[in-house]
Amino acid sequence: MINSKIGARIAEIVGKENVALDKETRVCYSYDATNIKYLPDGIVFLNSAQQISEIVKLANEHRFPVIPRGAGTGFTGGSLPVEGGLILVLTKMNKILQIDTENLIAIVEPGVVTAELQKEVEKLGLFYPPDPASLKSSTLGGNVAECAGGMRAVKYGVTKDYVMGLEVVLPTGEIVTTGGKTVKESSATI
Repeated sequence: MINSKIGARIAEIVGKENVALDKETRVCYSYDATNIKYLPDGIVFLNSAQQISEIVKLANEHRFPVIPRGAGTGFTGGSLPVEGGLILVLTKMNKILQIDTENLIAIVEPGVVTAELQKEVEKLGLFYPPDPASLKSSTLGGNVAECAGGMRAVKYGVTKDYVMGLEVVLPTGEIVTTGGKTVKESSATI
């Protein structure tokens, strides 16, 4: 349960304008494309991995669930607050940070809409194959979480086949980075 003391601490971390505890907003984030509803205790709109880390540490301290959410277009219930808790909305983290044409990679934030990435790489003569039916509104963070595919998946594979690295906030609040710009990130010394 998120009481006023916890709500005030959340507002300190992300700014008062990025916290919603009113029922109307909570109802808007209580379902995904399945239309199954579970009312969260609160909503927070995040701008950085550091903010996520601080919220996760707070959640550990006060024992409330956190549920990451992109656009809420999934059909598997992955973003549903089944046990209440705090919805971590990642749609403000929507920047394409880099498109590296030499290494054929893009570095993006989780709130980037799939179709936007496709459009940007196509301008450079490149191709990002995953095309979930919701590509005009689904976010890449959600695509990674749900391993989204689409019609092209039969020929080109699904989202997991195109992830080379991640910046992740662990359940402890620690931020780790995995992978990199090359297919193989390890080497052996003989």
